[in-house]
Amino acid sequence: MSSNSYGKRSLKEFTRELLDANKELAFQNEEKDKRAAELILANKEVAYQNEEKDKRAAELLIANKELVFQNEEKEKRAMDLVIVNKDLFIEQVTL
Repeated sequence: MSSNSYGKRSLKEFTRELLDANKELAFQNEEKDKRAAELILANKEVAYQNEEKDKRAAELLIANKELVFQNEEKEKRAMDLVIVNKDLFIEQVTL
């Protein structure tokens, strides 16, 4: 009984199996490369969106500060008007 290091498979069968395995690995590598390229594009898009969100957040922060300032000015004006109204009321009562 003669045996070789390939077991009962012939060298031709073993070679064919290796070629098939190499083709499968090549296919898987191509798929991985495609997926990597897709992920690179997706990461660039996410980075761009994050930059845009950061810009918008900065704009909203400035707008919010402006609104706070305007509200403070309105409160001051309202207080001034209350004082003026009281003064006018006192004038009318004393007339």
